[in-house]
Amino acid sequence: MNAKALKKVLFIDRDGVIVEETQVDSLEKIRFIPHVMEALRTIRRQTDYLLVMVSNQDGVGTPSFPMEDFKLCHDRIIQILEGEDASFDDQRIDFSLPQDGCPGRKPGTAMLADYMDGQYDLENSFMIGDRASDMQLARNLGCSGIWFHEGHEGGEGIVLETSSWLEVASFLTGCDMEHRKAHIVRTTKETSIDLTVDLDGNGRGCIETGIGFFDHMLEQLVRHGRLDVEAHLEGDTWVDEHHSVEDMALCLGKAVLSALGDKRGIQRYGFDLLCMDEVHCEVSMDFSGRSDLVFDGRFSREYVGSFPTEMIRHFFKSFSNEARCSLYIAFSDGNAHHQAEAVFKAFARALRMAVRRISGSDEVVSTKGVLE
Repeated sequence: MNAKALKKVLFIDRDGVIVEETQVDSLEKIRFIPHVMEALRTIRRQTDYLLVMVSNQDGVGTPSFPMEDFKLCHDRIIQILEGEDASFDDQRIDFSLPQDGCPGRKPGTAMLADYMDGQYDLENSFMIGDRASDMQLARNLGCSGIWFHEGHEGGEGIVLETSSWLEVASFLTGCDMEHRKAHIVRTTKETSIDLTVDLDGNGRGCIETGIGFFDHMLEQLVRHGRLDVEAHLEGDTWVDEHHSVEDMALCLGKAVLSALGDKRGIQRYGFDLLCMDEVHCEVSMDFSGRSDLVFDGRFSREYVGSFPTEMIRHFFKSFSNEARCSLYIAFSDGNAHHQAEAVFKAFARALRMAVRRISGSDEVVSTKGVLE
């Protein structure tokens, strides 16, 4: 048989690679690895690999891990993956314990024997796993290993070591799916700002502006926008908050615009509706290359603590100017703290949608062919 006609396979571990490493015996324990949906969807659409889940599930069927608990969670994982167009073509799961010496248990190959019968192009296939035993399985199968972990240990047949699904997808498809990051340093007589933004983060970071309520609002942006942000600001707060809030917004807008690059493959438009207790908020945005702000709402108090609520509108105006986006924000009456928090949360979720990459696309979402 012509080697070109042979099917290539991605053998992929489950725990620690698809979902977080733990005994997943309740629905509450299901936690997907960041970007796994996006990466698998892109791999399925851009390549002809068969996706085969290969997993050891120690002691399923014993009193400490009943089969019904495993099946409930596993079926939900598979259902979610299928709903995201990130489904698997096959599943091979071993339920033995290490001391059983089962030949089907990784790194043994018995449960994958039919993939070794000459019908598959194992030389150009990969095993993606987070353990050394997965890399040994790759060698036993005669394929290459992608070691999903942090650090670099090397080893025979290992072609990639990473803890990023975006890097895995980039490697396998040739598409640029690396993290979109920007680093901004801005120093004036009024403020000094060092800001790093990762649009493809996990909602983590450290923000220090010296203004407590402002930090609290920016933390909403990080968590609900799933941005990774490191921000340190020193400003002339003995004057007032104005320069610090304005300059941070300018830097944030500039960082987002820089990280987006030429905006190929992004959704471009984002919107969100949410409530924060008694407050209802609506945000929509368009990374059109043209800045505009509509801010429809009145805060019930002039200050939240010592923070002037008028600066919230100014923050978003400054952001839209530098990010070159049109931004619409509307919110109802209510507690001023809830109003502000609702605005930042809805903005974060709309931003997350707008910058999201369309799987497998490098097109600019514009009839003009460019988003300047």
